[in-house]
Amino acid sequence: MSDDRERNRLGARVSRYARVGTNVGGVAAKVAGARLTGRKLDREGNAAQLAAALGGLKGPIMKVAQLLSTIPEAIPPEYAAELARLQSEAPPMGWAFVKRRMAAELGADWRSRFAGFEPHAAASASLGQVHRAMSHDGRSLACKLQYPDMQSAVEADLKQLDLLFAIHRRMEPAVDTREIAKEIGARVREELDYFREARHIALYSGILAENPRVRVPEVLQDLSTRRLLTMTWLEGSRLLAHKDAPQGVRNRLAQALFEAWWHPFSRFGVIHGDPHLGNYTVFESDGEPAGINLLDYGCIRIFRPAFVEGVIDLYHGLRNDDEARITHAYEVWGFRGLTHELRETLNVWARFIYGPLLDDRVRTVADGVAPGAYGRKEAYRVHQALKEKGPVTIPQEFVFMDRAAIGLGGVFIHLDAELNFCRLFNEAIADFDAGDLARRQAAALEDVGLERPDAA
Repeated sequence: MSDDRERNRLGARVSRYARVGTNVGGVAAKVAGARLTGRKLDREGNAAQLAAALGGLKGPIMKVAQLLSTIPEAIPPEYAAELARLQSEAPPMGWAFVKRRMAAELGADWRSRFAGFEPHAAASASLGQVHRAMSHDGRSLACKLQYPDMQSAVEADLKQLDLLFAIHRRMEPAVDTREIAKEIGARVREELDYFREARHIALYSGILAENPRVRVPEVLQDLSTRRLLTMTWLEGSRLLAHKDAPQGVRNRLAQALFEAWWHPFSRFGVIHGDPHLGNYTVFESDGEPAGINLLDYGCIRIFRPAFVEGVIDLYHGLRNDDEARITHAYEVWGFRGLTHELRETLNVWARFIYGPLLDDRVRTVADGVAPGAYGRKEAYRVHQALKEKGPVTIPQEFVFMDRAAIGLGGVFIHLDAELNFCRLFNEAIADFDAGDLARRQAAALEDVGLERPDAA
Protein backbone atom coordinates (compact mmCIF):
# COMPACT_ATOMS: atom_id res chain seq x y z
CA MET A 1 0.00 0.00 0.00
CA SER A 2 1.46 3.36 -0.94
CA ASP A 3 1.96 6.23 1.53
CA ASP A 4 -0.60 8.28 -0.42
CA ARG A 5 -3.26 5.57 -0.12
CA GLU A 6 -2.60 5.16 3.60
CA ARG A 7 -2.64 8.91 4.17
CA ASN A 8 -6.06 9.16 2.57
CA ARG A 9 -7.71 6.11 4.12
CA LEU A 10 -9.82 8.01 6.62
CA GLY A 11 -13.20 6.45 5.96
CA ALA A 12 -13.04 3.94 8.79
CA ARG A 13 -12.07 6.69 11.21
CA VAL A 14 -14.59 9.40 10.35
CA SER A 15 -17.02 8.51 13.14
CA ARG A 16 -14.20 8.13 15.63
CA TYR A 17 -12.83 11.61 15.02
CA ALA A 18 -16.24 13.19 14.68
CA ARG A 19 -17.10 11.84 18.12
CA VAL A 20 -13.88 12.81 19.87
CA GLY A 21 -13.76 16.15 18.08
CA THR A 22 -17.26 16.94 19.30
CA ASN A 23 -16.41 15.92 22.86
CA VAL A 24 -13.13 17.81 22.98
CA GLY A 25 -14.80 20.76 21.30
CA GLY A 26 -17.51 20.61 23.96
CA VAL A 27 -14.89 21.01 26.67
CA ALA A 28 -13.43 23.97 24.77
CA ALA A 29 -16.87 25.58 24.52
CA LYS A 30 -17.43 25.19 28.27
CA VAL A 31 -14.08 26.79 29.02
CA ALA A 32 -14.78 29.66 26.63
CA GLY A 33 -18.24 30.20 28.12
CA ALA A 34 -16.88 30.30 31.66
CA ARG A 35 -14.30 32.86 30.63
CA LEU A 36 -16.84 35.10 28.91
CA THR A 37 -19.38 35.01 31.75
CA GLY A 38 -16.90 35.14 34.60
CA ARG A 39 -17.98 31.75 35.99
CA LYS A 40 -15.45 29.63 37.82
CA LEU A 41 -13.91 26.95 35.62
CA ASP A 42 -14.84 23.36 36.50
CA ARG A 43 -11.31 22.10 35.84
CA GLU A 44 -11.78 18.64 37.32
CA GLY A 45 -15.10 18.04 35.57
CA ASN A 46 -13.75 19.26 32.24
CA ALA A 47 -10.62 17.13 32.66
CA ALA A 48 -12.69 14.01 33.34
CA GLN A 49 -14.83 14.71 30.26
CA LEU A 50 -11.72 15.20 28.15
CA ALA A 51 -10.13 11.98 29.41
CA ALA A 52 -13.34 10.09 28.63
CA ALA A 53 -13.31 11.49 25.09
CA LEU A 54 -9.69 10.49 24.50
CA GLY A 55 -9.63 7.29 26.51
CA GLY A 56 -11.92 5.36 24.22
CA LEU A 57 -9.58 5.78 21.25
CA LYS A 58 -6.72 3.51 22.35
CA GLY A 59 -4.62 4.74 19.45
CA PRO A 60 -1.93 7.34 18.68
CA ILE A 61 -3.67 9.99 20.78
CA MET A 62 -2.93 7.79 23.79
CA LYS A 63 0.79 8.16 23.14
CA VAL A 64 0.36 11.92 22.83
CA ALA A 65 -1.70 12.03 26.02
CA GLN A 66 0.92 10.13 27.97
CA LEU A 67 3.68 12.40 26.67
CA LEU A 68 1.72 15.43 27.82
CA SER A 69 1.06 13.97 31.26
CA THR A 70 4.83 13.87 31.94
CA ILE A 71 5.72 17.41 30.75
CA PRO A 72 5.19 19.80 33.67
CA GLU A 73 2.79 22.66 32.94
CA ALA A 74 2.21 21.61 29.30
CA ILE A 75 -1.44 21.23 30.27
CA PRO A 76 -3.38 22.04 33.46
CA PRO A 77 -2.57 19.65 36.33
CA GLU A 78 -6.16 18.39 36.48
CA TYR A 79 -5.88 17.33 32.83
CA ALA A 80 -2.48 15.72 33.41
CA ALA A 81 -3.87 13.68 36.33
CA GLU A 82 -6.71 12.35 34.18
CA LEU A 83 -4.52 11.60 31.18
CA ALA A 84 -2.00 9.78 33.36
CA ARG A 85 -4.73 7.30 34.26
CA LEU A 86 -5.46 6.35 30.68
CA GLN A 87 -4.24 2.97 29.52
CA SER A 88 -1.81 2.93 26.60
CA GLU A 89 -2.45 -0.57 25.31
CA ALA A 90 -4.59 -0.89 22.20
CA PRO A 91 -6.76 -3.94 21.53
CA PRO A 92 -4.54 -6.34 19.57
CA MET A 93 -5.27 -7.25 15.97
CA GLY A 94 -6.82 -10.68 15.53
CA TRP A 95 -5.00 -13.46 13.70
CA ALA A 96 -6.89 -12.99 10.44
CA PHE A 97 -6.03 -9.32 10.46
CA VAL A 98 -2.37 -10.06 11.32
CA LYS A 99 -2.08 -12.48 8.39
CA ARG A 100 -3.37 -9.83 5.99
CA ARG A 101 -1.01 -7.22 7.41
CA MET A 102 2.00 -9.56 7.18
CA ALA A 103 1.11 -10.45 3.59
CA ALA A 104 0.88 -6.76 2.76
CA GLU A 105 4.40 -6.20 4.14
CA LEU A 106 6.29 -9.37 3.08
CA GLY A 107 4.13 -10.90 0.34
CA ALA A 108 1.68 -13.78 0.15
CA ASP A 109 4.37 -16.34 1.02
CA TRP A 110 5.41 -14.52 4.21
CA ARG A 111 4.92 -17.63 6.39
CA SER A 112 7.72 -19.40 4.53
CA ARG A 113 10.12 -16.65 5.62
CA PHE A 114 9.88 -17.85 9.22
CA ALA A 115 10.38 -21.22 10.88
CA GLY A 116 7.56 -20.29 13.24
CA PHE A 117 5.28 -17.35 13.97
CA GLU A 118 3.05 -17.04 17.06
CA PRO A 119 -0.51 -15.93 16.21
CA HIS A 120 -1.15 -14.15 19.50
CA ALA A 121 0.55 -10.83 20.18
CA ALA A 122 3.22 -10.89 22.87
CA ALA A 123 2.62 -7.17 23.47
CA SER A 124 0.44 -4.42 22.06
CA ALA A 125 0.67 -0.65 22.28
CA SER A 126 -0.64 2.53 20.67
CA LEU A 127 0.92 2.18 17.20
CA GLY A 128 1.40 -1.55 16.75
CA GLN A 129 1.90 -4.96 18.32
CA VAL A 130 4.73 -7.47 18.72
CA HIS A 131 4.65 -11.17 17.78
CA ARG A 132 7.27 -13.75 18.66
CA ALA A 133 8.66 -15.71 15.74
CA MET A 134 11.51 -18.08 14.91
CA SER A 135 14.09 -17.68 12.17
CA HIS A 136 15.22 -20.56 10.00
CA ASP A 137 18.63 -20.44 11.67
CA GLY A 138 17.04 -20.95 15.11
CA ARG A 139 17.01 -17.41 16.47
CA SER A 140 14.05 -16.16 18.49
CA LEU A 141 12.59 -13.04 16.85
CA ALA A 142 10.35 -10.10 17.72
CA CYS A 143 8.14 -8.88 14.86
CA LYS A 144 6.79 -5.40 15.50
CA LEU A 145 3.80 -4.92 13.20
CA GLN A 146 2.20 -1.50 12.80
CA TYR A 147 -1.57 -1.22 12.89
CA PRO A 148 -3.17 -0.25 9.57
CA ASP A 149 -3.87 3.38 8.66
CA MET A 150 -1.64 4.75 11.40
CA GLN A 151 -0.42 7.67 9.33
CA SER A 152 -3.93 9.03 8.89
CA ALA A 153 -4.72 8.26 12.53
CA VAL A 154 -1.68 10.15 13.78
CA GLU A 155 -2.48 13.22 11.69
CA ALA A 156 -6.06 13.23 12.90
CA ASP A 157 -4.99 12.75 16.52
CA LEU A 158 -2.47 15.59 16.29
CA LYS A 159 -5.35 17.83 15.27
CA GLN A 160 -7.02 16.83 18.55
CA LEU A 161 -3.80 17.84 20.30
CA ASP A 162 -4.16 21.29 18.77
CA LEU A 163 -7.66 21.45 20.24
CA LEU A 164 -6.34 20.42 23.64
CA PHE A 165 -3.75 23.17 23.56
CA ALA A 166 -6.42 25.64 22.44
CA ILE A 167 -8.36 24.78 25.59
CA HIS A 168 -5.24 25.39 27.66
CA ARG A 169 -4.67 28.79 26.11
CA ARG A 170 -8.10 29.81 27.42
CA MET A 171 -7.18 28.82 30.98
CA GLU A 172 -4.49 31.40 31.82
CA PRO A 173 -1.62 29.17 30.73
CA ALA A 174 1.72 29.28 32.50
CA VAL A 175 3.47 27.78 29.46
CA ASP A 176 3.24 28.69 25.78
CA THR A 177 2.71 25.26 24.18
CA ARG A 178 3.38 26.03 20.52
CA GLU A 179 6.87 24.51 20.47
CA ILE A 180 5.73 21.55 22.57
CA ALA A 181 3.08 20.71 19.98
CA LYS A 182 5.66 20.97 17.20
CA GLU A 183 8.07 18.64 18.98
CA ILE A 184 5.46 16.02 19.87
CA GLY A 185 4.21 16.01 16.29
CA ALA A 186 7.72 15.51 14.91
CA ARG A 187 8.58 12.65 17.26
CA VAL A 188 5.27 10.78 16.87
CA ARG A 189 5.51 11.01 13.07
CA GLU A 190 9.04 9.59 13.23
CA GLU A 191 7.75 6.60 15.19
CA LEU A 192 5.66 5.56 12.18
CA ASP A 193 8.80 4.91 10.12
CA TYR A 194 10.25 1.52 11.08
CA PHE A 195 13.14 2.00 8.64
CA ARG A 196 14.15 4.94 10.81
CA GLU A 197 13.74 2.90 13.97
CA ALA A 198 16.02 0.24 12.48
CA ARG A 199 18.66 2.94 11.99
CA HIS A 200 18.16 4.03 15.59
CA ILE A 201 18.83 0.46 16.72
CA ALA A 202 22.01 0.34 14.63
CA LEU A 203 23.10 3.66 16.16
CA TYR A 204 22.62 2.41 19.73
CA SER A 205 24.23 -0.91 18.92
CA GLY A 206 27.40 0.94 17.96
CA ILE A 207 27.28 3.40 20.85
CA LEU A 208 26.75 0.72 23.54
CA ALA A 209 28.80 -2.07 21.95
CA GLU A 210 31.41 -1.97 24.73
CA ASN A 211 28.93 -1.89 27.64
CA PRO A 212 28.29 -5.43 28.96
CA ARG A 213 25.41 -4.19 31.15
CA VAL A 214 23.19 -3.06 28.25
CA ARG A 215 21.95 -5.19 25.35
CA VAL A 216 20.51 -3.93 22.06
CA PRO A 217 18.58 -6.13 19.58
CA GLU A 218 19.76 -6.88 16.05
CA VAL A 219 17.51 -5.97 13.10
CA LEU A 220 16.83 -8.50 10.32
CA GLN A 221 16.72 -6.19 7.33
CA ASP A 222 15.32 -8.76 4.88
CA LEU A 223 12.30 -9.29 7.16
CA SER A 224 11.63 -5.61 7.82
CA THR A 225 9.72 -2.88 6.00
CA ARG A 226 8.58 0.64 6.81
CA ARG A 227 5.72 -0.85 8.89
CA LEU A 228 7.22 -4.17 10.01
CA LEU A 229 10.35 -4.33 12.14
CA THR A 230 11.85 -7.75 12.75
CA MET A 231 14.65 -8.04 15.29
CA THR A 232 16.19 -10.57 17.62
CA TRP A 233 14.17 -11.31 20.73
CA LEU A 234 16.04 -10.34 23.90
CA GLU A 235 15.12 -12.73 26.69
CA GLY A 236 14.51 -11.04 29.99
CA SER A 237 12.21 -10.48 32.95
CA ARG A 238 10.18 -7.39 33.76
CA LEU A 239 12.09 -4.67 35.56
CA LEU A 240 9.47 -4.43 38.31
CA ALA A 241 9.94 -8.13 39.04
CA HIS A 242 13.20 -7.05 40.72
CA LYS A 243 11.84 -4.24 42.92
CA ASP A 244 12.21 -6.48 45.99
CA ALA A 245 15.61 -7.86 44.98
CA PRO A 246 18.65 -7.24 47.18
CA GLN A 247 19.86 -3.64 47.17
CA GLY A 248 23.00 -4.55 45.23
CA VAL A 249 20.94 -6.04 42.38
CA ARG A 250 18.68 -3.00 42.17
CA ASN A 251 21.68 -0.68 42.20
CA ARG A 252 23.34 -2.68 39.43
CA LEU A 253 20.25 -2.41 37.24
CA ALA A 254 19.88 1.30 37.96
CA GLN A 255 23.51 1.93 37.02
CA ALA A 256 22.98 0.10 33.74
CA LEU A 257 19.95 2.33 33.06
CA PHE A 258 21.98 5.43 33.91
CA GLU A 259 24.74 4.40 31.51
CA ALA A 260 22.25 3.49 28.76
CA TRP A 261 20.80 6.99 28.98
CA TRP A 262 23.66 9.36 29.85
CA HIS A 263 26.49 7.82 27.83
CA PRO A 264 24.73 8.18 24.45
CA PHE A 265 23.67 11.71 25.40
CA SER A 266 26.98 13.04 26.73
CA ARG A 267 29.14 11.38 24.05
CA PHE A 268 26.87 11.42 20.99
CA GLY A 269 24.01 13.85 21.74
CA VAL A 270 21.33 11.14 21.58
CA ILE A 271 18.67 10.11 24.10
CA HIS A 272 16.17 7.31 24.40
CA GLY A 273 13.12 9.56 24.73
CA ASP A 274 10.63 7.06 26.16
CA PRO A 275 12.12 5.75 29.41
CA HIS A 276 9.22 3.90 30.95
CA LEU A 277 9.20 0.52 32.64
CA GLY A 278 7.86 -1.39 29.64
CA ASN A 279 10.88 -0.47 27.53
CA TYR A 280 13.36 -2.39 29.68
CA THR A 281 13.76 -6.02 30.63
CA VAL A 282 16.44 -7.65 32.76
CA PHE A 283 18.83 -10.30 31.48
CA GLU A 284 20.74 -12.74 33.63
CA SER A 285 24.29 -14.02 33.65
CA ASP A 286 25.31 -17.03 35.77
CA GLY A 287 21.84 -17.07 37.28
CA GLU A 288 22.01 -13.47 38.51
CA PRO A 289 20.41 -10.29 37.13
CA ALA A 290 23.28 -8.73 35.18
CA GLY A 291 21.92 -5.85 33.12
CA ILE A 292 19.11 -4.49 31.00
CA ASN A 293 17.72 -5.09 27.55
CA LEU A 294 16.95 -1.73 25.94
CA LEU A 295 13.74 -2.00 23.92
CA ASP A 296 11.72 0.21 21.55
CA TYR A 297 13.75 2.72 19.56
CA GLY A 298 10.93 4.66 17.92
CA CYS A 299 11.30 7.73 20.11
CA ILE A 300 14.98 8.66 19.80
CA ARG A 301 15.94 12.35 20.03
CA ILE A 302 19.16 13.61 18.38
CA PHE A 303 20.42 16.95 19.74
CA ARG A 304 22.73 19.68 18.53
CA PRO A 305 26.12 19.48 20.27
CA ALA A 306 25.49 23.01 21.55
CA PHE A 307 22.34 21.79 23.33
CA VAL A 308 24.32 19.06 25.11
CA GLU A 309 26.90 21.66 26.10
CA GLY A 310 24.03 23.73 27.53
CA VAL A 311 22.95 20.81 29.72
CA ILE A 312 26.46 20.57 31.15
CA ASP A 313 26.79 24.37 31.49
CA LEU A 314 23.56 24.51 33.49
CA TYR A 315 24.87 21.77 35.77
CA HIS A 316 28.06 23.68 36.50
CA GLY A 317 26.15 26.96 36.76
CA LEU A 318 23.79 25.54 39.39
CA ARG A 319 26.63 23.87 41.24
CA ASN A 320 28.68 27.08 41.45
CA ASP A 321 25.83 29.65 41.58
CA ASP A 322 27.17 31.09 38.33
CA GLU A 323 24.27 33.18 37.02
CA ALA A 324 26.02 34.05 33.76
CA ARG A 325 26.58 30.39 32.92
CA ILE A 326 22.99 29.52 33.85
CA THR A 327 21.69 32.30 31.61
CA HIS A 328 23.90 31.18 28.74
CA ALA A 329 22.61 27.60 29.06
CA TYR A 330 18.97 28.69 28.81
CA GLU A 331 19.75 30.89 25.81
CA VAL A 332 21.60 28.06 24.02
CA TRP A 333 18.56 25.83 24.56
CA GLY A 334 16.34 28.41 22.91
CA PHE A 335 14.64 30.23 25.78
CA ARG A 336 14.07 33.83 24.77
CA GLY A 337 13.29 37.03 26.67
CA LEU A 338 13.80 35.57 30.14
CA THR A 339 13.58 38.12 32.92
CA HIS A 340 15.51 37.56 36.15
CA GLU A 341 12.25 36.39 37.79
CA LEU A 342 11.48 33.89 35.01
CA ARG A 343 15.04 32.58 35.12
CA GLU A 344 14.78 32.03 38.87
CA THR A 345 11.50 30.22 38.32
CA LEU A 346 13.11 27.90 35.79
CA ASN A 347 15.93 27.33 38.25
CA VAL A 348 13.44 25.89 40.76
CA TRP A 349 12.64 23.12 38.29
CA ALA A 350 16.27 22.78 37.16
CA ARG A 351 17.47 22.27 40.73
CA PHE A 352 14.83 19.59 41.17
CA ILE A 353 15.84 17.74 37.98
CA TYR A 354 19.58 18.13 38.65
CA GLY A 355 19.22 17.55 42.41
CA PRO A 356 20.59 13.97 42.55
CA LEU A 357 23.43 14.95 40.19
CA LEU A 358 24.47 17.90 42.39
CA ASP A 359 24.54 15.89 45.62
CA ASP A 360 27.87 14.06 46.03
CA ARG A 361 26.73 11.13 48.16
CA VAL A 362 24.98 7.79 47.88
CA ARG A 363 21.22 8.43 47.91
CA THR A 364 17.96 7.52 46.27
CA VAL A 365 16.58 9.84 43.60
CA ALA A 366 13.62 10.83 45.79
CA ASP A 367 15.83 11.02 48.91
CA GLY A 368 13.10 10.41 51.47
CA VAL A 369 10.25 12.06 49.56
CA ALA A 370 7.26 9.79 49.01
CA PRO A 371 7.09 8.71 45.33
CA GLY A 372 3.62 10.18 44.90
CA ALA A 373 4.81 13.55 46.17
CA TYR A 374 8.12 13.60 44.28
CA GLY A 375 8.40 16.88 42.39
CA ARG A 376 4.90 18.01 43.37
CA LYS A 377 6.09 20.90 45.57
CA GLU A 378 8.50 22.14 42.90
CA ALA A 379 5.90 21.84 40.15
CA TYR A 380 3.42 23.85 42.24
CA ARG A 381 5.97 26.61 42.88
CA VAL A 382 6.83 26.78 39.19
CA HIS A 383 3.17 26.84 38.19
CA GLN A 384 2.30 29.63 40.61
CA ALA A 385 5.28 31.75 39.57
CA LEU A 386 4.70 31.28 35.85
CA LYS A 387 1.02 32.15 36.20
CA GLU A 388 2.14 35.47 37.66
CA LYS A 389 5.23 36.20 35.55
CA GLY A 390 4.79 34.04 32.44
CA PRO A 391 3.93 32.57 30.14
CA VAL A 392 7.25 31.15 29.05
CA THR A 393 7.76 29.41 25.70
CA ILE A 394 9.36 25.97 26.12
CA PRO A 395 11.85 25.48 23.22
CA GLN A 396 11.15 22.51 20.99
CA GLU A 397 14.50 20.86 21.61
CA PHE A 398 14.02 21.02 25.39
CA VAL A 399 10.73 19.09 25.51
CA PHE A 400 11.95 15.49 25.31
CA MET A 401 15.10 16.16 27.32
CA ASP A 402 12.95 17.25 30.25
CA ARG A 403 10.42 14.46 29.76
CA ALA A 404 13.06 11.74 29.47
CA ALA A 405 14.89 12.94 32.59
CA ILE A 406 11.64 12.78 34.57
CA GLY A 407 10.80 9.36 33.17
CA LEU A 408 14.22 7.97 34.01
CA GLY A 409 13.94 9.34 37.55
CA GLY A 410 10.63 7.54 37.88
CA VAL A 411 12.28 4.23 36.97
CA PHE A 412 14.99 4.81 39.60
CA ILE A 413 12.25 5.48 42.16
CA HIS A 414 10.51 2.20 41.31
CA LEU A 415 13.80 0.36 41.87
CA ASP A 416 14.52 2.36 45.05
CA ALA A 417 18.14 2.42 43.87
CA GLU A 418 20.88 3.94 46.04
CA LEU A 419 23.73 5.36 43.98
CA ASN A 420 26.10 8.30 43.90
CA PHE A 421 24.40 9.89 40.89
CA CYS A 422 26.76 12.87 41.10
CA ARG A 423 29.85 10.73 40.53
CA LEU A 424 28.19 8.72 37.78
CA PHE A 425 27.23 11.94 36.00
CA ASN A 426 30.68 13.46 36.35
CA GLU A 427 32.20 10.29 34.93
CA ALA A 428 29.81 10.58 31.96
CA ILE A 429 30.77 14.21 31.24
CA ALA A 430 34.49 13.91 32.00
CA ASP A 431 36.64 15.63 29.35
CA PHE A 432 33.51 16.85 27.55
CA ASP A 433 34.21 18.89 24.43
CA ALA A 434 31.43 20.03 22.11
CA GLY A 435 33.72 19.81 19.08
CA ASP A 436 34.65 16.21 19.87
CA LEU A 437 30.98 15.35 20.36
CA ALA A 438 30.11 16.94 17.01
CA ARG A 439 32.70 14.82 15.22
CA ARG A 440 31.65 11.60 16.98
CA GLN A 441 28.00 12.33 16.32
CA ALA A 442 28.52 13.10 12.64
CA ALA A 443 30.47 9.88 12.09
CA ALA A 444 27.99 7.71 14.00
CA LEU A 445 24.95 9.17 12.21
CA GLU A 446 26.59 8.84 8.80
CA ASP A 447 27.40 5.18 9.49
CA VAL A 448 23.71 4.34 9.99
CA GLY A 449 22.19 6.77 7.49
CA LEU A 450 20.62 9.28 9.89
CA GLU A 451 20.58 13.02 9.31
CA ARG A 452 22.43 15.44 11.59
CA PRO A 453 20.36 17.80 13.74
CA ASP A 454 19.80 21.36 12.58
CA ALA A 455 22.79 23.43 13.63
CA ALA A 456 20.72 26.61 13.86
